[in-house]
Amino acid sequence: MIQSTKKYQALFWACLISFLVWDSLVSPPVDLRNEPPLIAAGSGKPSSGGHCAVSK
Repeated sequence: MIQSTKKYQALFWACLISFLVWDSLVSPPVDLRNEPPLIAAGSGKPSSGGHCAVSK
């Protein structure tokens, strides 16, 4: 039973590491200078769409 669990754990970690390596090779690099700081998230121009609950 323990041997089976260890095999599944090894398979899980091998798959996870393989996915992360594949993702880093395929994805474009992150441009940190183009990203807004986290503290400013959502502080930009409000969306132009409307909502029926907005007061007029």
